Amino acid sequence: MKFSEMKYERPDIEAVKTELKSLTERLKNAESYGDAKKVFLENEKFTKHVATMQTLSSIRHSVDTRDTFYDGEEKFWNTALPELQEYTQAWTDAMLTSRFRADFEREYGSVMFINAEIELKTFSPEIIPELQRENDLVQEYEKLLASAQIEFNGSVYTLSQLAPFKTDADDGLRRAAWRAEGEWYVKNGAGLDRLYDELTHLRDTMGKKLGYGGYTPLGYYRMCRNSYTKDDVEKFSESVVKYLVPVADKIYRRRAEALGVGYPMNYADSSLVFRSGNPRPVGTPDDILNAGKRFYDELSDETGRFFRMMLDNGLLDVLSTEGKRAGGYCTTLYEYEEPFIFANFNGTADDVETVTHEAGHAFADWYNRKRVPMSTIWPTLEGCEVHSMSMEFFAWNRSESFFGKDTAKFKYSHLSGALTFIPYGTLVDRFQHAVYEKPDMTPAERHAEWKRLQGIYMPWLKLDGEIPFYSDGKAWQRQHHIYSSPFYYIDYCLAQTVALQFWVMIQKDPGDAWRHYMAYTEQGGSRVFTELLKNAGLKSPFDGDILKEVCGAAEKWLDENEVK
Repeated sequence: MKFSEMKYERPDIEAVKTELKSLTERLKNAESYGDAKKVFLENEKFTKHVATMQTLSSIRHSVDTRDTFYDGEEKFWNTALPELQEYTQAWTDAMLTSRFRADFEREYGSVMFINAEIELKTFSPEIIPELQRENDLVQEYEKLLASAQIEFNGSVYTLSQLAPFKTDADDGLRRAAWRAEGEWYVKNGAGLDRLYDELTHLRDTMGKKLGYGGYTPLGYYRMCRNSYTKDDVEKFSESVVKYLVPVADKIYRRRAEALGVGYPMNYADSSLVFRSGNPRPVGTPDDILNAGKRFYDELSDETGRFFRMMLDNGLLDVLSTEGKRAGGYCTTLYEYEEPFIFANFNGTADDVETVTHEAGHAFADWYNRKRVPMSTIWPTLEGCEVHSMSMEFFAWNRSESFFGKDTAKFKYSHLSGALTFIPYGTLVDRFQHAVYEKPDMTPAERHAEWKRLQGIYMPWLKLDGEIPFYSDGKAWQRQHHIYSSPFYYIDYCLAQTVALQFWVMIQKDPGDAWRHYMAYTEQGGSRVFTELLKNAGLKSPFDGDILKEVCGAAEKWLDENEVK
């Protein structure tokens, strides 16, 4: 169905509670597996409908945060979802304790029960007020960023619209764009500090109310870590410092020399990859989408059908407009069995990476859309990010249609960016661990902690310099996930490590690499992350040697394919 034809109706929240309660009681009272399965499938259908209404509201609010109707609907959902969680948890508990659990596991697998046991650890009615307030604060953060009107070079821009100037080859223009953006963040710094301070204390309170002594254990449960621990993440972070930071530092030292700028670099200079300018996609947004269509048509029959469906049904909103939420994402409309891609095209290479990254998510969702239960359509989030980050590399063989004469530049900057991203993503994760270990830090102490960690994970950046906001240890405030999804960001780093394995395979045999990709993707969320990898012939990021291996292969390619 076309997205424009999908009708939104606010559910009667009390009626939803009543129906969920009724379904739970019927499951408890089922006298046979057949009866229990019937109730289970009814719950699936009902839950899909409620989730789809919430998603429609969220998407339409993202597209224009100034829309008063959907702003009100988001406030409704901010309150309603935590209240409903009490009823969905009762259902989950009934499934876990059902005398037909073994029958369900035989038919639908064990992952839904593994994840359900984790889910029960994330909620108590006692924390409903905190959950509601958390939703409101995240919405306030998103609206603040979407409201940015930055005067620059004789015009006014949103944060997304300003982005192309931030990678311009003209040093004066580029640095001025970074200063203009930094000044906007500085101007709004008190509000950003207030929002995060309240979010940190709210989450700490939730963790303590649930008996965890603080937020970090609860944060891991909320991220549904079902196959690795905090210790595993710490060991991965140590490997990043050992194997990746030196490679990334070498990349930036070369860059500074080629650009003729000082080392360590300021943020504005570090964003420029080539003195002649960073790679830019050719053509209009429609040209990029059409190139994407050709890429997916050639990749496989399934991907071709998928992307044409997305275009035909208007399931991509990619133009950067006033009032639009920053960033990009993919979500799913369960009732219609269709994904949706949200983005902010701005004339940079990120536009192409959105078509591949977010469509990697969307393809996996579409391919697994018939899975039951709906909770196994997607794996956990680090598993989802493998779909997207790996798809970016499969597009290399079509990169000329996206970038034309800038193709060699794109490949070099994309691969080097994949390597240098992992230290940044790990920095984000380490920062959050530090914050939630000491939730009473002042804003100044948080900024100082970011500066300290930046010196470890990103030593190529100036800790002090001429770019306001960024040089003051405040760059973390632009990272949406830190405010909205604590501990999510390391998932990108784990996934990028897997995606680099696909990159190595693609250099040797693209067809074989695609077979491994489909072996991974076709499992949906039916296995835990480490099992998904094993079943597809891939190594876990927690294998101490894999980061060293992929770094070595990528570094060798960069040395042999350096673009002047």
